Amino acid sequence: MTTIHVLNGPNLNLLGQREPEVYGHETLAMIESRLAATCKARGVSLAFRQSNHEGELVTWIQAAGLAREPIILNAGAYSHTSIALHDAIKGAHAHVIEVHLSNIHARESFRHVSLISPVARGVIVGFGAASYDLALEAFLSDRADLKS
Repeated sequence: MTTIHVLNGPNLNLLGQREPEVYGHETLAMIESRLAATCKARGVSLAFRQSNHEGELVTWIQAAGLAREPIILNAGAYSHTSIALHDAIKGAHAHVIEVHLSNIHARESFRHVSLISPVARGVIVGFGAASYDLALEAFLSDRADLKS
């Protein structure tokens, strides 16, 4: 069974309480529950993780990439700073859809550039928690990204 990995970076464990006017009221557990139900109905497995540590994210990206399993990545602030995440995606030939809850292009200028975007298959920004659902649907609708 194919596994879709959803990897979340720093501070995403605070969803629902951290700046809800920017990031919304849904918690990460609520998002995970919804995506798990979708995956189960579609016959795929879900690996849903969050870490505040860059190296842990690198390890997870490498493992999923080398296994040829798709990744939905919300790297949080690491999107704008992490050459290590960029290199892990590129080096492991990972199939990544980058997601952001807020529209990073309508926020502070330091958020306008993502180091993940150049090595991602696609980018979904600004749709709140639905950004995850949109990324999941993109992978599920293109079965070529899902190994048997």
